Amino acid sequence: MDRKKITIPELQNKKIEGRKITMLTAYDYPIAKLVDDAGIDMILVGDSLGMVVLGYDSTVPVTMNEMIHHCKAVRRGTKYAFLVGDMPFMSFQASEEEAVKNAGRFLKEAGCDAIKLETAEPRVLKVTRAIIEAGIPVLGHLGLTPQSATKLGGLKVQGKDAGDAKKIVDSALALQEAGCFAIVLECIPDKLAKLISEKLRIPTIGIGAGKDCDGQVLVINDMIGLFERFMPKFVKQYVKLAPQILGAVKQYKEEVETGKFPGEEHCFGMKTEELEKVAGARKR
Repeated sequence: MDRKKITIPELQNKKIEGRKITMLTAYDYPIAKLVDDAGIDMILVGDSLGMVVLGYDSTVPVTMNEMIHHCKAVRRGTKYAFLVGDMPFMSFQASEEEAVKNAGRFLKEAGCDAIKLETAEPRVLKVTRAIIEAGIPVLGHLGLTPQSATKLGGLKVQGKDAGDAKKIVDSALALQEAGCFAIVLECIPDKLAKLISEKLRIPTIGIGAGKDCDGQVLVINDMIGLFERFMPKFVKQYVKLAPQILGAVKQYKEEVETGKFPGEEHCFGMKTEELEKVAGARKR
């Protein structure tokens, strides 16, 4: 069957029909192409790239230009998946005008289909409405929001008591009312995520939020074992590439140092008489 470009109506129909949505991050062309070729519904260029690709200690230092740069690369590798760009810290907090302008860059410059915004605090909710009114689709993000991790007390599960849980439920309903097409739920109790998913008309995408969300997302560098600084509880590693890559690099180093690489099969030939002409010319 011929594949078609994934659209917002298709994502929302999946919720209605009970079909799970698949989502992964990607930060460059080759990984994006593999993810797209695998048939994943959504690709997120997350500001997580700050930690898993750029080596920052958190997502806070990531800039708009860094996000646009990586989104462009991912766009070139993405044909069918719905592509979302993550609004980095301080790209939407200063003013509605600046937020709309930055959100527009993801679509105009990088070719994204939508943007993602963290939290539903009153000020961010106003910004969300402004971006949507400008014709830019918004994916919400609730629960553990890494850009606000310091204020939340660190990278830990959110919504464990009734008061905090109700705030997340109310925020999810507010984002739906504002016009978000879907919401990421990160690091919240699975029963709370199930309750929210049942209350909302729009899809929920879980990461550390249990199996009852309408879809799932993971950071691909975690999933394929490329990021080893720490491993969140909610991650399932499907392969561990880091040790394999390290082993390959060590073997390359050894073979270069011992003269085993490059072998004859890796070299280009030259006729002896042509070489003699060069050697003779140099002697003269």
